[in-house]
Amino acid sequence: MRTSRTSKDTAKLLQALSPRATRSRNVSALKKFSYDAKPANTIPEPDSVTPSLSAVRSDDESSLSEANTADIEDLIEPPTKRRKRASPLVHSKMKEDPDEKPKPTPKPRRLPARKTRDADGAVKVEPPSNWETMYDTVKKMREDNPTAPVDTMGCAELYWRESRAEDKRFQTLIALMLSSQTKDTVTAVAMQRLHTELGSESEIKLEEQVNIKVEEDIKKDSTLNLRNILAVEPTRLNELIRTVGFHNNKTKYIKATALILRDQYNGDIPSTPEGLMALPGVGPKMAYLCLSAAWGKHLGIGVDVHVHRITNLWGWNKTKTPEETRMALQSWLPHEKWHEINKLLVGLGQTVCLPVKRRCGDCYLAGSGLCKSEVKGMEPSFPRIKGSPVDEPKIKIEAV
Repeated sequence: MRTSRTSKDTAKLLQALSPRATRSRNVSALKKFSYDAKPANTIPEPDSVTPSLSAVRSDDESSLSEANTADIEDLIEPPTKRRKRASPLVHSKMKEDPDEKPKPTPKPRRLPARKTRDADGAVKVEPPSNWETMYDTVKKMREDNPTAPVDTMGCAELYWRESRAEDKRFQTLIALMLSSQTKDTVTAVAMQRLHTELGSESEIKLEEQVNIKVEEDIKKDSTLNLRNILAVEPTRLNELIRTVGFHNNKTKYIKATALILRDQYNGDIPSTPEGLMALPGVGPKMAYLCLSAAWGKHLGIGVDVHVHRITNLWGWNKTKTPEETRMALQSWLPHEKWHEINKLLVGLGQTVCLPVKRRCGDCYLAGSGLCKSEVKGMEPSFPRIKGSPVDEPKIKIEAV
């Protein structure tokens, strides 16, 4: 195998640079590769004498130090990031529209409520972004269309207007106990039966025997009071509330609650969250709603499935249970809104933001970019007037 001259010279140079080689061998070997200003084919002068090894300049003074010996890392330019070559279509568009406005920066992502620390180290909760705009928009929509069942048949509206204040509070508590896992329309029917048919069996039979008729202008008091609940048989009470969900358990809870109210609260209902939640079948939601409606005390937020579901759809919180939602909302929502948010969002959940097949086209938040769960492109679903030449909807929703 033949070896090129360049390879032989390179091998000699590496051998000369080896630490094992002696200094004299290094000098003689490197002399061959030293820089010479004269051309290689120049014929030496006849009188010139070849210098001896002692006359060879030292390493620091050799002609190698006069050559361009820059480090290879200094000679090679650092690699630059290769730019992505634009397509000819983009170049042509840039030439055609030199004054084209740059694209707007994307809007910052909406964040849920979150805990932060101030300069003093105290923990505070930052409310969700744009929550006030969303709240006011939904409130305006609910005021324009008060057609939800909760507006007329909510638990706070099912007391008997002519009853005593003490009986009204008791009726509100009973309505809340019946409303669990039950629609407002069904709860209203059951409450109406209790208001009119709960009297003792002897009184009902007496009215049937003598055929007593009440004049229309005379208003009859409600039969739903603590005395009648204590006197009625469980089977009779169960029959009156048979349309509500879990009516067998609710019959037991109502009878047991009546005994507690008689023995511990002098016939009235408790006025504290702890007292109400100690009653059978009463949880935080019922307790805080009852305090607000019966006593006018807004000590907490009543969170049901609608409030829990909608606030999570909006991105206000990321919670798994209604109780977690209540704690999250109470940490940042202003206190003056605690008494109204339940009715506000329950009505929204009953008419527009339904659990199944939401009607985003009917919502004032549609197209605003505020609701992160909006189903875009939906049309309003309000019923239209039959026979109208323009077929206009009965209710118009103006853009906000």
